[in-house]
Amino acid sequence: MKAMLDLVARHKAGKAVGITSVCSAHPLVVEASFAHALKVGADITLIEATCNQVNQDGGYTGMQPADFVAFVYAIADRIGLSRDRIVLGGDHLGPNPWTHLSADEAMLKAEVLIEAYVAAGFRKIHADCSMSCADDPVPLPEDTIARRAARLIAIAETTHQRVGGEAPVYVIGTEVPVPGGAHEDLPELEVTTPEAALVTINAHKAIFAELGLNQAWPRVIATVVQPGVEFDHHKVIDYDRAKAVKLSHALDKLDTLVFEAHSTDYQTPKALKQLVEDHFAVLKVGPGVTFALREALWALDAIEREWIVPEQQSGFRDVVVERMKAEPKNWTKYYHATGADLRFDLQYSLSDRIRYYWPDGQITAAQEVMFKNLTRSAPPLALVSQYLPDAYAIIRDGGLKLTPEHLVIAHIGATLDAYYAACTPETVSALELIYA
Repeated sequence: MKAMLDLVARHKAGKAVGITSVCSAHPLVVEASFAHALKVGADITLIEATCNQVNQDGGYTGMQPADFVAFVYAIADRIGLSRDRIVLGGDHLGPNPWTHLSADEAMLKAEVLIEAYVAAGFRKIHADCSMSCADDPVPLPEDTIARRAARLIAIAETTHQRVGGEAPVYVIGTEVPVPGGAHEDLPELEVTTPEAALVTINAHKAIFAELGLNQAWPRVIATVVQPGVEFDHHKVIDYDRAKAVKLSHALDKLDTLVFEAHSTDYQTPKALKQLVEDHFAVLKVGPGVTFALREALWALDAIEREWIVPEQQSGFRDVVVERMKAEPKNWTKYYHATGADLRFDLQYSLSDRIRYYWPDGQITAAQEVMFKNLTRSAPPLALVSQYLPDAYAIIRDGGLKLTPEHLVIAHIGATLDAYYAACTPETVSALELIYA
């Protein structure tokens, strides 16, 4: 994938450039990402789906890989972003959705998964086989992880040869804890050691050679490590570059590899910029943008309560909380509070388990009523400024029509501003000036 290879080449040549990887299947988040790309003139926008979100069984979104591609391109076409400015990535592709099965069964499912991703047009592939299956030891040996990842990348290469198009680029390695934020309160994080990062790289490279995948190795652009950033339900562990200085230089002698940093959600603009400068050139964000989505929707609910007569209000926020309580499967393993504390976590936890509920039929119906209410009777600017000040400023500056959709998109865009500034050396975000 030339765009990604060029980005890595520029970074390795000494330019502190990077790219934001937006991992979300929510239409307003995807639209916000594309609207932001148009606003700032970004050459490429990276949108990723995880193996849990999108797979051959439908994932939790109900979408297979080809469905996700059609979904993303339809949004891009509608708002006028050229498809050739979009990079589609598959994140943590491997046996993770099927770890309850034996390793043989789960890996067969993972092979179907990765073939479907590449055939559908995904060209940034993170092969992650670090998780133990039902009959595996815990933890898995490094050699087993690398062999399984190489096996999947061989499938990706064969699929690309069959379907054509640009050749995929690959990401190897994984991070701890699992994707989406820590389940419990976090202890102090241990930064990946340079030695461990190089062991992962060298193990994969050796097995690539053994399996006849030498042609693919130059397209392995990144390895996932733990730079010391994470979040749990209530707090964030901020990046401390002093603790990561040795790791940041581990790839200095490797001309084609950078680091990919997961769980960068909620990092400060200053920390994001330091991460890119320290060679964590791919910044993954998922809950951070869906948290911004929830903030905007809650703000619209507050505006509706003040502006729309009670008998016409959607009750959106109450509907969401009640649906989460009625269908607890997506949060019950993560939230252990009760009463008012549970109600708080359902809404405000940084791990943002609420994101799994946006497709619920009752929730989408309530959202539609709220949006129609605030479209038919647009709230006064003073009320918008009260609850969505950043979006208010963006709407005013851009001369956009004041609609619920525009307000949500603008609010998410304010989060993306910090990422774009971090990945673009000549750019400084407004938030970065505040934190300077």
